[in-house]
Amino acid sequence: MTWCLWRRSRTICLSLAFVTVFLHLLLALVTLSIPHLPCDAPLPPEMQFRVLARNANASAKIGGHGEPPTDVLQGDSSNQDGRRETERNANQTERWESDMLKLKALFDHPLYNTPRPAVPEDDWLMKVKPKIKPSQRSSQMWESDTQDIYDNVQWNSSVSSQPPWLRFHLGITRWELYPHRDPNMEPLTQQLATHRIVSAVQKSGGTQLKLVMSFPNYGQALFKPKKQERDEETNYNLYYFSDFERHNAEIAAFHLDRILGYRRVPPAVGRLVDVVKEIKDVTTDRKLAKTFFNSPVGNVCFYGQCSYYCSTEHAVCGTPQDLEASLAVMLPDMSLAKRRSWRSPWRRSYSRSKLAQWETDPNYCVNVKKTPPYDKGTRLVDFIDLVVLDFLMSNLDRHHYETFEKFGNNTFLLHLDNGRAFGRHSKDEPSILAPLRQCCRIRRSTWLRLRLLSLPQYHISDVMRASLSQDPLHKVAPLLSEPHLAALSRRLKTVLETVSRCQEQHKDDPGAEDVIYDDLADVNCYVV
Repeated sequence: MTWCLWRRSRTICLSLAFVTVFLHLLLALVTLSIPHLPCDAPLPPEMQFRVLARNANASAKIGGHGEPPTDVLQGDSSNQDGRRETERNANQTERWESDMLKLKALFDHPLYNTPRPAVPEDDWLMKVKPKIKPSQRSSQMWESDTQDIYDNVQWNSSVSSQPPWLRFHLGITRWELYPHRDPNMEPLTQQLATHRIVSAVQKSGGTQLKLVMSFPNYGQALFKPKKQERDEETNYNLYYFSDFERHNAEIAAFHLDRILGYRRVPPAVGRLVDVVKEIKDVTTDRKLAKTFFNSPVGNVCFYGQCSYYCSTEHAVCGTPQDLEASLAVMLPDMSLAKRRSWRSPWRRSYSRSKLAQWETDPNYCVNVKKTPPYDKGTRLVDFIDLVVLDFLMSNLDRHHYETFEKFGNNTFLLHLDNGRAFGRHSKDEPSILAPLRQCCRIRRSTWLRLRLLSLPQYHISDVMRASLSQDPLHKVAPLLSEPHLAALSRRLKTVLETVSRCQEQHKDDPGAEDVIYDDLADVNCYVV
């Protein structure tokens, strides 16, 4: 009896165990067959619709019906990106139009259009000589021994027959390189940017590579290649005399000089040059030709010969052949218009340990004012104009400047060689303003234009951006980054504050010289 009862109990236990295992297996199968949903909060109705649409498209694809589906979420993201890009382009277009209107308004202002008397004959740098023989009075012909390179050019006294570079040379006066509204500026810059290059030779002198490019109409331009990216700042540990020259700085200096109303920097234009076709294949400079090579990645490079930065370590390379560069119109040959070089009184020591006298003597300008040519005429305020330009673009490398010898001491200063400008945007260099701070002297016309450029309707950063946008290289990338443009506004404020401090210091000194040199006494113009 007991045995029978034990066997029955065991059978029941085994049956129950079997049923339990079976139920667990069944529950597992049911659980796996149910899709798992996330434990996140419920999606909004529109997102639920998109998910359902996506699942429906996926099901259709699996079933083999209809076209391949498009991910709705990705499409929505692309649409948002597209809308943002459209809005960004619209904002940029609107900003460009606003900047161009500011630039036009600036150049239309009376301060840039002051009436001037006719230029006396002796105030022209160059003149067209009359022909001696009657048979030659109608024309003059230049012929080249290499007829397939240079054009046969027939010129006469008519301006329309003269090439743009010659018109530029004939337009130089005692007071400026070109007039404010120069009709020759557009054809001249067009020539620099597009005309065929027939010769390229290295320019002698200097610490860095420069070339002289020639055009078929006998015009020439000074070529400076791209050596670093636009947004690359100068290393803080480098001394100013160790800095690289920048092609975009030469172009930007020309635009800023014109915006300041000086017109003392030769016109400069950006250009993409083919290193092989427009330099290597046309050069007659054997020393230059020997320096061409191909880089490990296949770019065509060259380095020329110069004092410091002409070596394989400082080579200039195309990508693979295209090279950005600045081309500035050449001034008249020294045999036709001699220039005199003047050492800057505020020249830096160019030593890593020694300071110049002006850096230690706060009364340094007193002696400068007693020294020719700064003791009379406008030479001191001419130099202060150059100082303002250099401070705005942070150019520390102004050891010399030049003038045309014909005009003696009573003429403007040539603002040449600006390649080391715009090296840093994050730091201003107050020592550049030392001449203004120590001498407390500035032209009224310069002071008024600086004040004008500080106003919102003529903001210096905006008009500079608009002016640079007209250069051919702007299509590749803006010639000055936004931080550099912002630095212009910051530095302009510093210049105006310096002048204000000078006025405050001299207001109670009856024997002191006026801070503002009035060069507009006989000119009616608006005061800002």
